Amino acid sequence: MPSSIATQDREGPDPAELAARFGLTRTTARPTLLAYLKQLWARRHFILSYASARSTSQYSGSRLGQIWQVITPLLNAGVYFILFGVLLGTSRGVDNFTAFLVTGVFVFTFTQRSLNNGAKSISGNLQLVRALHFPRAVLPLSFVLVEFRQLMISMALLFVIIPITGIVPTKNFPDGPGDTVMWSWLLIIPAIALHMLFNLGLSLLMARVGALSADVNQLLPFITRIWFYMSGVFYSVDRFGPALGALYPVLQLNPGAIFLDLYRMVLIESHEPLDLPLGLNIWAVAATWSFILFIGGFLYFWHKEEAYGRG
Repeated sequence: MPSSIATQDREGPDPAELAARFGLTRTTARPTLLAYLKQLWARRHFILSYASARSTSQYSGSRLGQIWQVITPLLNAGVYFILFGVLLGTSRGVDNFTAFLVTGVFVFTFTQRSLNNGAKSISGNLQLVRALHFPRAVLPLSFVLVEFRQLMISMALLFVIIPITGIVPTKNFPDGPGDTVMWSWLLIIPAIALHMLFNLGLSLLMARVGALSADVNQLLPFITRIWFYMSGVFYSVDRFGPALGALYPVLQLNPGAIFLDLYRMVLIESHEPLDLPLGLNIWAVAATWSFILFIGGFLYFWHKEEAYGRG
């Protein structure tokens, strides 16, 4: 009996009990949600700087450098215009098809690249994740900001293309019938804000999926291609959708189609908005998608915070 007591004295108190007593936690332990949000806020400048550095480095090895940020979206739009507008004739029944298509390509590319890069944000940066201690959400958030910068360049191009190819949205003032203003274009600000929230949530969701299963990155090109064709990038959903019967409302309410139509409704004077089922308002549907995916994606990612980079 005395020998067992002596053995306990030599071993000392349990380390786990001591750690708990003095408020110590494991470095890999998931912080509380509030603490996690505070950590992200404290690193907001790093998120912006990291996103800026990645954006700048994308074309650093090419002769034209950052000019490719302008050329690339124009080339993409040109290829789709020739393929779908000229060769396949999907432009029939769509007023100002050039603006319709270019808007669709630019907007969907933002979502597509946010999804793809989000899925690789953890698995493609394991050295950084394993070497440094920081909230892992920094990475998918930074990747979306990179694509947001590209979207802003694309939007600047749209503001030039749309007046050239069609009619600028205007409104006559009652006290000055000759005065007009591009008032509806101001709605692009809340449209982009909702779209940004949606893509942030999507990127966070896919970051967890991609971190825990490398196979998902092999499937994503096929998934995004199907989503591209379902979202009405190069055709009017209301023109071809009714032939699908019961699947028509699914096609209309898919978030890809919703956000494309939201931008087109704001930017293109002649665009006829989607005739959504049950008389739903497109702004309400877009906001619902945005907040559900952002909150759900953030919580889904945070729940596995301690698992990223292990194994």
